[in-house]
Amino acid sequence: MDYKTVSLSDQVFEHLESNILSGKYQRGDIITELQLCSELGVSRTPIREALRRLFQEHLIEDTPKGTMVLGITPRDFRDMSEIRLRIEELAVRGFIENATEESLKALNEAVDFQEFYLARGDVDQLKALDGRFHEVIYAGCGSMILKDTLAPLHKKIQQYRRTALRNPDRASHSVREHREILEAIQHRDADLAAERMQRHILNAMERALGEEDA
Repeated sequence: MDYKTVSLSDQVFEHLESNILSGKYQRGDIITELQLCSELGVSRTPIREALRRLFQEHLIEDTPKGTMVLGITPRDFRDMSEIRLRIEELAVRGFIENATEESLKALNEAVDFQEFYLARGDVDQLKALDGRFHEVIYAGCGSMILKDTLAPLHKKIQQYRRTALRNPDRASHSVREHREILEAIQHRDADLAAERMQRHILNAMERALGEEDA
């Protein structure tokens, strides 16, 4: 690990959080301070601080067997998607009101690159650009409250997003929905953009949970 600009405990937390949210650490896995110290090459102090924060995020819990990974359950994912379903339309409406040439360009580039990597079947790039598309909207919506609410939710469901994007047909549907949302935004049609965003989130939830059940 490269410890340069942020505190050691912050970097350890971000590393462990990423491993949990990406599915590298699976639900039910037992992790120990000694194991993590060896894996990351750091002392127990930043490990303990990172674990404390993961407990607060409800990503791990204490069990008789040790510290167990919880991750994001299908119920968690559904609940987060329901929240997004209700408030992400506010973000896209705000984005249309506050859109700059730069933010519109960034959104267009995210979709262009998604289409590029879709043709190549690159799931990792598709997931990253899926995140980029929504992050541009959150950042440009004009509300820090909406941004600070939505960005962490979208980050926490990354394993489910990747699961859905592994299916070529479902990935194609997702990218097409982004293109449709972008077109509504470019036409400054807030009602249509909000409607398409809600449908996209609902479809994404069904796609991800469908893959989990498959």
